[in-house]
Amino acid sequence: MHIWNMCIGLFGVQIVWGLQNVDTSRIFQTLGAEIAQLPILWIAAPITGLLIQPLIGYWSDRTWGPLGRRRPFVLGGALMTAAAMVVMPNVTSLFAASVALWLLTASVNIAAEPFRALVADNLPDEQRTEGYAVQVFFIGAGAVFSSALPWILSHGFGVAGVAPPGQLPATVRLSFEIGAAGLVATVLWTVLTTRERPPQSLAADARDHARSELLSAAAAVTLTRSGVIWTVGGVVIAVLASARGLEREIYVLAAIATAFGLAQLAVVAMRRRGHRSLGLFEIVEDILHMPPVMRRLAVVQFLTWFGLFCFWIYAIPGVSSHHYGTTDTASAAYNEAADWVGILFAGYNAVAAVGALLLPAIAQRIGRPATHAACLVAGAAGLLGFVLIDDPTLLWMPVIGIGCAWASILALPYAMIAGAVPPDKMGVYMGIHNTFLVLPQLVAATVLGAIVNDLLGGQAILALGLAAAALLAAAVAALTIDDSQHV
Repeated sequence: MHIWNMCIGLFGVQIVWGLQNVDTSRIFQTLGAEIAQLPILWIAAPITGLLIQPLIGYWSDRTWGPLGRRRPFVLGGALMTAAAMVVMPNVTSLFAASVALWLLTASVNIAAEPFRALVADNLPDEQRTEGYAVQVFFIGAGAVFSSALPWILSHGFGVAGVAPPGQLPATVRLSFEIGAAGLVATVLWTVLTTRERPPQSLAADARDHARSELLSAAAAVTLTRSGVIWTVGGVVIAVLASARGLEREIYVLAAIATAFGLAQLAVVAMRRRGHRSLGLFEIVEDILHMPPVMRRLAVVQFLTWFGLFCFWIYAIPGVSSHHYGTTDTASAAYNEAADWVGILFAGYNAVAAVGALLLPAIAQRIGRPATHAACLVAGAAGLLGFVLIDDPTLLWMPVIGIGCAWASILALPYAMIAGAVPPDKMGVYMGIHNTFLVLPQLVAATVLGAIVNDLLGGQAILALGLAAAALLAAAVAALTIDDSQHV
């Protein structure tokens, strides 16, 4: 029961993610956004995750109070998220919707990030796969509820599912308000029923992982070289983007590369000056000292989440245009397509919720990397099914494969990482790992508009084929992980 109490808050968190994933493109298109604009409008999600998750992990590792070290961030983030949930569906312009998405994504990242470390803190390695599987169960259940909510309100309670041009249906606005209430209720349950292990107990389980507070000459040279490469690379990308008149999204990638390079150079300078504490810059050293399991998983996660971001952005535009023959956001056909995609999203999350409970037994037999690879292959097949199947009523079949992949994506990588990193850095390494979920989304937001318009002829449905290829490549990369290395 302890595991279930610890994880139930993710039911509410996933209501938020579910509504955001299904309805963000719908909100933007309703307010006048074109297909080519969707990736850049979505860019708030990856950028806020990239910045916030490592910071929350770092700070929560160093926090201890009446609510422990993870729960203060879970509760504070949930309250801010609930406020943003009420605001977002009531905005009246694209600019306001973009700002609301930034606020919503930042807040929900604060609430969500500590949940991974909470399980790792409180459970031994042999129970962590089960712990993350239970998390996926609640994530799946929350996503089923949120994805189907607009359809349920429309068909079960008679709430208006169609609105005049430029306005969101009442079903969407009410769904966000219900989601805000559900988030606060479930997070409070976790906060009030869960106890955290004190830092002294966690430290007793750890080996000595202290690093030298002075850089060796070789390490300083390596870090300096890396910093220069990243900095110069970022500047070169920006210059090329300016010279060729490329999309403004490219400058975001250039800025991130330059900032990471400068941060590495700052670490070298601070260590050479005798600084014993680096503060937030310690995150840079932690990135450079990642264990091999995390390095391999970074490749897997990059490919996986690039594909998922393609799916989330283009599911509604792709299904509405390819299967329902419309791009008119005010039409009944478009809103029917959007509601059906919500049901399909609920379906793959329902599959994930049930399938996650089977993962521990399968992983015990064939190993976590092989299990993860098999699930990713199933997901790739499911995404390809959206492209190949013309009858929208049959799209529930590929949803099964996507659900298998989603169950594994949300459980097995975290279980592998939890056994490979020091307990006293669990939060920061979980946050660093999550940057490899948001970086591919940022890349996708940068390049997908051009890819879909220029290479795929503006056909949103073909972006789901690109997503399938990304998941298949991730499955191959997963087989290279050695999960036998434990702290």
